[in-house]
Amino acid sequence: MPEAAPASVDWPGKRLSLPAAGPRSIARIGRRIAAIAIDWAVASLLSLAFFRPDPNGLWTLAIFLVLQILFLVTFNGSLGHLVLGMRVVPLVPGYLGLWRPVVRTLLLGIVVPAVIYDRDQRGIHDRWAGTVLVRR
Repeated sequence: MPEAAPASVDWPGKRLSLPAAGPRSIARIGRRIAAIAIDWAVASLLSLAFFRPDPNGLWTLAIFLVLQILFLVTFNGSLGHLVLGMRVVPLVPGYLGLWRPVVRTLLLGIVVPAVIYDRDQRGIHDRWAGTVLVRR
């Protein structure tokens, strides 16, 4: 006798009324890691081009944070997000604004909130900023 399908299929974003796949679905971990690698590489190249190599990486971090805020405010996504077909949107309909990108980026800069996430794959930085990273 075949097993019955579960009564309730669950996926990241279901509690947020987002689709399981396709546009506006939660961006998965592989894309997120690739996007942050692209963003960090760009920040590293700019840091190397304009400043002496910094053994602590503080210039690179500063450039990374500034680029994050500028791109989020302007394009709703960092360079890496845009290249890989993602964008950051507010949970409530409307404009992303300035405070959400600033809060999200500052929390991302301290790393810990980004690696602690919930069942919807939203890091603390996204939860506190009221945002979600979705596919375009």
